[in-house]
Amino acid sequence: MASAQTKDEALGTAPVGKLMFDLAMPAVAAQVINMLYNVVDRIYIGNIPGTGALALTGVGVTLPIILLVSAFAAFAGMGGAPLASIQLGAGNRKGAEKILGNCFTILLLIAVVLTVGFSLTKRPLLYLFGASDAIIGYAESYISIYLIGTLFVQLAMGLNTFISAQGNATMAMLSVLLGAGVNIVLDPIFIFVFGMGVSGAALATILSQAISAVWILRFLLSEKSGIRIRRENLRLDKKIVGKVMSLGIAPFIMQSTESLVSITLNSGLQRYGGDLYVGSMTIIQSVMQMLVMPVQGITQGAQPIMSYNYGARNYARVRKAFSLLLRVMLIVSFSGFLLAVFLPGVLARLFTQDEQLIAIVKQMMPIFFGGIWAFGAQMACQSTFMALGQAKISLFLALLRKIVLLVPLAILLPMFLGGNVLGIYIAEPIADVLASATTLTLFLIRRKTLLPSDGQPARANVS
Repeated sequence: MASAQTKDEALGTAPVGKLMFDLAMPAVAAQVINMLYNVVDRIYIGNIPGTGALALTGVGVTLPIILLVSAFAAFAGMGGAPLASIQLGAGNRKGAEKILGNCFTILLLIAVVLTVGFSLTKRPLLYLFGASDAIIGYAESYISIYLIGTLFVQLAMGLNTFISAQGNATMAMLSVLLGAGVNIVLDPIFIFVFGMGVSGAALATILSQAISAVWILRFLLSEKSGIRIRRENLRLDKKIVGKVMSLGIAPFIMQSTESLVSITLNSGLQRYGGDLYVGSMTIIQSVMQMLVMPVQGITQGAQPIMSYNYGARNYARVRKAFSLLLRVMLIVSFSGFLLAVFLPGVLARLFTQDEQLIAIVKQMMPIFFGGIWAFGAQMACQSTFMALGQAKISLFLALLRKIVLLVPLAILLPMFLGGNVLGIYIAEPIADVLASATTLTLFLIRRKTLLPSDGQPARANVS
């Protein structure tokens, strides 16, 4: 236990730059590895001889369900982990363990509800999400098996944040690395050697998530963990559940609205373009995931530093961490912008050899990614609000980009352009720039209130 305590105490004493690097690099690696679960599936599926393009499109329309499953894991995990980290900063280890235990129970309950609910409604949902008769078989085969592993997804994704929250980013990375490594090995075996196609990709994914979940549970039950899952903390406490829900609703909406975005984009593309345009969005969103996941890893590395020091009222360290985070995020997001604009064809060929599909991606990807250069500012500010326990403002910002801006724009712009599918791709950069500018302005306005001079109480605490 002594070494575990030393790790979380370092959040308040180690040099901020080095500490952020030490925490962010494993977190970035974990996010990149986690990304491989879905992206590697799509790369292998898109290259199935003869049927790859249709199979890839079919798996693409299952994305809203997959995103919703992940969103519920974030609801409990990212809603509870910052609160646990704040308690550690305040010296209340028992309080942090109580939050962990309650979140474990929440994840179990969510897994049961999602497995039953989606299994009963998957076919009509897939048609709603943009499936056609030509691709519904691929979509249903994939999601039917994926849903069997919902419990493993909830535990692996939801509990891993509590490992990072105590400053042990390397262990959090290893848990993801283990599962992703298994997934990469099993995918080609199940898809090509056993001839299972999309069903094999789904089976490889849930087996990989199961291995990650067991690894994480074993760690959080051991003395190596600074906070442990204990039987006496599993009974739900209304006060704790309320705080977790209050803070977790923002990351939940951030991820669940990705599902709504995916539905809006796919249904619009099916209406104005057809299966090939839906397939192009599957590739473009996969590339977006490849760019955004490292960004999320950086924010995960910074959040424990800010949460711990906010709890300890060491506001100078919080300000320093935010300033560094903002600079790094802007550099990364601009680099992603350049990659997507200048190499769309290279990225498209990772997923398919269909020349028609590649041509659409080459034309539309630079447009779709036109505003991602500004996205770093939004992610830096929004993750800081999360780290400081500012639930209400995090919720507003989560709604702004996707619900207030992107979804309406994706519906209206094609209509204003006379049914031109181009309007759907244009909606993304407009929403990115407007949301980023609003988020940065709002953070700068509230900065002095949230982070006063050291020794003074913050006027806005965990809300």
